[in-house]
Amino acid sequence: MAIQFTDACVGCGACEAQCPFGAIEIKDGKAKNTAACTACGACVDVCSVGAILRVEEEKKVEINKADYKNVWVYMEIAGGKLRNVGLELLGQGRKLADGLGEKLAAVLIGENAGALAQEAFAYGADIAYTIEGPEYQHYTTDAYTAACEDLIKTYKPSVMLFGATNDGRDLGPRIACRIGTGLTADCTGLGIDEATGLIAWTRPTFGGNIMATILCPDHRPQMGTVRPNVFKKPERVAGRTGERIKVPGKISAADIRTKFLQIIDACTGSCNLEEAQIVVSGGRGLGSQENLKLVEDLAEAMGGMVGASRAIVDAGWIDALHQVGQTGKTVAPKIYVACGISGAIQHLAGMTSSDVIIAINKDPEAPIFKVADYGVVGDVLEILPLLTEEFRKLRQEKI
Repeated sequence: MAIQFTDACVGCGACEAQCPFGAIEIKDGKAKNTAACTACGACVDVCSVGAILRVEEEKKVEINKADYKNVWVYMEIAGGKLRNVGLELLGQGRKLADGLGEKLAAVLIGENAGALAQEAFAYGADIAYTIEGPEYQHYTTDAYTAACEDLIKTYKPSVMLFGATNDGRDLGPRIACRIGTGLTADCTGLGIDEATGLIAWTRPTFGGNIMATILCPDHRPQMGTVRPNVFKKPERVAGRTGERIKVPGKISAADIRTKFLQIIDACTGSCNLEEAQIVVSGGRGLGSQENLKLVEDLAEAMGGMVGASRAIVDAGWIDALHQVGQTGKTVAPKIYVACGISGAIQHLAGMTSSDVIIAINKDPEAPIFKVADYGVVGDVLEILPLLTEEFRKLRQEKI
């Protein structure tokens, strides 16, 4: 940001008196700023004739884009295993890499990350960059940012994908700032722009009413975070191999400003919605918080997990960890049951990838029925107990 004085200045001196740094002087009847100016903008606000402007200073960073090759996927590791979001991105990354005529690489950072390289190869990676060490036992912003920054500056990828998870949303933007590139957040679509050959990043905007496609023509790598469950996990190919590149970590424990103490399970597997095979979600049509018990009972009977619309999360009926939708979690279970949910576009954005959608609503015109495979028009408070009873009978028969 810079401050610019225009010819409209009348030399009244109001800005000179207002400047807290004494960085303005009047010469030849016009105000001018000196080297002491910090661009704080105090003078802009006090100028009565609008003669002082804030001007964005564009920093041009010249890079040779031909030096940047290959599509990278940051692989999240939890409990010694690769998280599904990374595997999903390997599938889409494979398509991008093939379309660009480049290789697909997995980035694995962790205490024993190398042990998972073969799994990354099985899901489509050609290369696995691994950084190991006790400093990477648990995710920390400092350690993982430094590791990724060093990798990018050394090996120069053209594209880098992150999951739009807690870790990915923390790590991706920080790396983009360090490298000096852009980042498109919360993408729901990836492709290659035919006219430019650039990655076309698609994300919802204006409350999900518009889908924006964003290109990054001037900087590298092209980076973005992608919502979990937007893409299907590719088939695992046993025995598939690739090139593992071991990269030494360059950070010490003293460089990490946060100290890991313990993991507290604020929510157990009951709200690990992203990887659930069956999700039963409740909405405002339940009428009250007490009736949410009907959704919980059906989820238990079906062996599923409980989801929720934003409306009942905002009402305080259930924790936000259960929220499905544009501002919550994106799920893609085999079966999704929407109970008393009208089907606002923001909710649909988080569950339309489900294999089978069952909707229960007393309003036959509810938008949820337009995406449902099966619909039940009726009172959710009457239908849920009947469904729960039948599923419990089925489970009992199997025992």
